Amino acid sequence: MSKTTIEQSVRESLQTYFQDLEGEVPDRVYEMVVRMVERPMLEVVMNHADNNQSRAAEWLGLNRNTLRKKLVEHKML
Repeated sequence: MSKTTIEQSVRESLQTYFQDLEGEVPDRVYEMVVRMVERPMLEVVMNHADNNQSRAAEWLGLNRNTLRKKLVEHKML
C-alpha cells in the first residue's frame, strides 16, 4: 500500500492547478498555497490538541501569540 505524502499531494495539486489555467497567467501562487494549506493544518492540529492553544503552538513550533493571530485570521476564534 503506497502512502501519499503531503509533499506529493501539494506537487500534484499544483500541477493540476497549472494545467487548469490553460495558458492564463498565475497570480499569487505562494499566497494561495499557504492559505489553502494553513487552515486545514490549524484545524487538524487544534483538534488533536483538544483546542489547547499552548499545546498546538508547541507542536507547530510557533509562539502561542502567533498561533492565536493565525486562528483569528482564519476566523477560527
